[in-house]
Amino acid sequence: MASAESSQSTPRSARVELFGHPKGLTFLFSTEMWERFSFYGMRSLLVLYMTKYLLLPEHSGAVIGLASVRRTLEAAFGPLPVQPLSSQIWGFYTALVYFTPIFGGLLADRVLGRRHTVVIGAALMAIGHFMMAVEQLFLFALLFIIVGSGCFKPNISTQVGGLYAPSDHRRDRAYSIFYVGINIGAFLAPLVCGTLGEEAGWHYGFAAAGVGMCIGLCIYLYALPLLPADDALERATPAAGPKQPLTRDERRAIIALLVLFVPNTLFWAAYEQISNTIVLWADADTDRTVHLLGFSAQIPTTSFLAFNPFMIFVFTPFVVALWARQAARGSEPSTISKMALGCCGLTVAYLIMALAAFHSGSGNASWLWLLGFFVVITLGELYLSPVGLSFVTKLAPARLLSMLMGVWLASSFTGGFLAGYIGSFWSRMAKPEFFLMIAAIGAVAGLMIFACRWALQEGLLE
Repeated sequence: MASAESSQSTPRSARVELFGHPKGLTFLFSTEMWERFSFYGMRSLLVLYMTKYLLLPEHSGAVIGLASVRRTLEAAFGPLPVQPLSSQIWGFYTALVYFTPIFGGLLADRVLGRRHTVVIGAALMAIGHFMMAVEQLFLFALLFIIVGSGCFKPNISTQVGGLYAPSDHRRDRAYSIFYVGINIGAFLAPLVCGTLGEEAGWHYGFAAAGVGMCIGLCIYLYALPLLPADDALERATPAAGPKQPLTRDERRAIIALLVLFVPNTLFWAAYEQISNTIVLWADADTDRTVHLLGFSAQIPTTSFLAFNPFMIFVFTPFVVALWARQAARGSEPSTISKMALGCCGLTVAYLIMALAAFHSGSGNASWLWLLGFFVVITLGELYLSPVGLSFVTKLAPARLLSMLMGVWLASSFTGGFLAGYIGSFWSRMAKPEFFLMIAAIGAVAGLMIFACRWALQEGLLE
């Protein structure tokens, strides 16, 4: 009898297994990998494309709607030459990509279902990437990608959980496997799309991103029989209990998360300069020549964006092992302390860039400075980003977990807006001062996280 009940509680899509997990996980992993390939491939080129080509006077006049967008932004931020304007557009694009999933989730839950919404989102993104190859349609292309990502992103992730019964212990590991797919796509994207865009032509890079999204869509459509139906996803979500007033501890937990939203926003505003002003530094202020065994080669600008996801592969096992050893000795930092240390890593990374700018003077800095920057900022990311997600699931009241997780993820939305505004100062400030400003933002975020300890009970910090 128990066996029959277990079979009924397990989604039908989970009964075909591969390597100890439902076979559908392999296809969701692959779909997400190609979607991230297309997303990061386009983003690796976006700022360079605008500053070096599209927003120059001889090309910008052909872009439909750009004059209106520029007037609107200048009414709020003052005159915007090419570089500040490109950073503002980049910031709004990045922010909206992290805002629209709220509506994509509602559309799937209440109208279309998750499967149909994922297919629509993937198709819209593919169309948007191909539209990037047409200069006149640049703003419409960004709109298609923003809306498509909002439909795709939240609903592909929930389907991973739908492959497993609520009590299945493999679910946590499944999300770890799924996260690897994200970083594989992020690693390959600048190497392929970025190199094509820089060497062969901007439009070839954007087209490659579109091809990647089409591959992801085809994989998803092929895998539909192995994926959970929408009713299975609903069964995999534990039912909410009867409504009760919030307890004192729950209220304090919610207040703490809302307060921590601010330093988390500051962290992402500084971190997202990787795809904004750090790309500009790598392009114009870095000696990208590598000398090895008598041979010399130049690193393409966008290839530097592959450093971060590659280092995530390399460093994650060591960081996890370090925490395990610290836990065995009783010295593992609390969750909130790890997040503050992540902000410290961010601060040190930008201090490295400030030193590079001081050291180089009016010349180009060695690419090794950027290598050091990416090493430190990746460690900072590993201490804050996944730990922050764990912190929310640990601290948030179970009945409000989804809503509070959405609020937490929305810090990438506000961080994206702020990142674009901060990036607009790149051409107005001396480079050492600019990097010191970003380092100060990271330091303020770290201090704010430490200052939030008063809002939490000690038992909730471990």
